[in-house]
Amino acid sequence: MPHLTEFFESVQLPTIPGVAKDLIATMRDEDIPFEKVRVAISRDPALMAKLVRLANSARFGLPRQVASLDDALTMVGLNQVRTLALAACMAGMFKDVPGIDPDSFWKESMATAGYAQWLARTLGSDVQQAWLAGFLVRLGELIIAQKTPEHISRIEELPHHAGGRWARELQLLGFSEAQVTAELARRWSFPQSLVDALAAAEDPTAAKPFSRLGGIVHVAMLLAEIGLEEPMPAQQAVAALPPDICQALQLDAAWLAEHLPAVEGFVDVSIR
Repeated sequence: MPHLTEFFESVQLPTIPGVAKDLIATMRDEDIPFEKVRVAISRDPALMAKLVRLANSARFGLPRQVASLDDALTMVGLNQVRTLALAACMAGMFKDVPGIDPDSFWKESMATAGYAQWLARTLGSDVQQAWLAGFLVRLGELIIAQKTPEHISRIEELPHHAGGRWARELQLLGFSEAQVTAELARRWSFPQSLVDALAAAEDPTAAKPFSRLGGIVHVAMLLAEIGLEEPMPAQQAVAALPPDICQALQLDAAWLAEHLPAVEGFVDVSIR
């Protein structure tokens, strides 16, 4: 099986747009530079229009319609708008690939992001970094589909039981889409904390010390898969989560089952 470095040797990575580079650079600043974010986004009218549409989705529950980028920055918040802008840039960089249903793929990415943000808020972690990590974690499968198309039918084998895709990737390739995404994030200069979390997401308890954000993404991914692929009552969904990761995150199963959000609330609008 190829090592991850060997896997990337002949991979043709999508070109990252300038606005995404500028927004990633702002993630390394201690304070979010408002004007840098605003100027970067305003250079791309299509991105601005997409952000206005996203800001008007039901999840934000704003008291009035957002009509401009400045409205979005004021009403949704600078950090959230930057996160959404980066996600929209990433989604726009990747073309549809044979063997992966694009609607299902991006819905699951949005659902994973939503659950990651919800879990991060519950645990007192960085909610925007969690949302972005959750959204990005599946991108690696698009690279796998480009590099080894012969494996995609097996990786995407139905039924999509929670966690099954990662297990098949490990069996076929020796690494998961999360680890491929981590390498993408490293090459695109995302913060090291995000890179480390993505690298650990498939098996966060193996990271020393335990990867808290990796654990959040892992649980969020499972909840998204359950919600979209095999819906079940909240108590049953929580019982299906790995107890070692839940224990490491100090998640209370009874509380989770009582407060678990419906997946529909995270996929009410497309990021593309």
